[in-house]
Amino acid sequence: MLLCLATLSGCGTTAIRPAIEIVDGGDAKRNELVIFAISQVGLPYRWGGHSPNGGFDCSGLVVYAFQQSLQVAVPRTSYAQSRLGREIPNGELMSGDLVFFNTTRQRFSHVGIYVGDGRFVHAPAANERVRLDRLDAPYWAGRFDGARRLIA
Repeated sequence: MLLCLATLSGCGTTAIRPAIEIVDGGDAKRNELVIFAISQVGLPYRWGGHSPNGGFDCSGLVVYAFQQSLQVAVPRTSYAQSRLGREIPNGELMSGDLVFFNTTRQRFSHVGIYVGDGRFVHAPAANERVRLDRLDAPYWAGRFDGARRLIA
């Protein structure tokens, strides 16, 4: 009876997997993540924010996108996120890779999700909104810290 109850207690819920190194799933998972992240464009920035109701900061957007689209939990800070997965050279970026920037004189202080075609989605700063930007824009290119792949 206990075994039966334990088995049934998981039915009907979607488990959130804990912090990850690499998520299997290839292009399908990358596309899910990117489509979901882009759907957040236009929502407000809020320091410490991690939901569409209150707004997002950069790492909060990443946490929310991974959780909602892939049911995967990632760490809350951009620095901790920069330790996941594997490092990717700039010329080998694929959609769904995390891209990191030094925006506060501190490495990995900002993060976005690469969406392809040289663009990334992110929550840039106070009084702004989630948006798409180009990696080769002078501001971002000069602050690029690297990229990590979390989806194999």
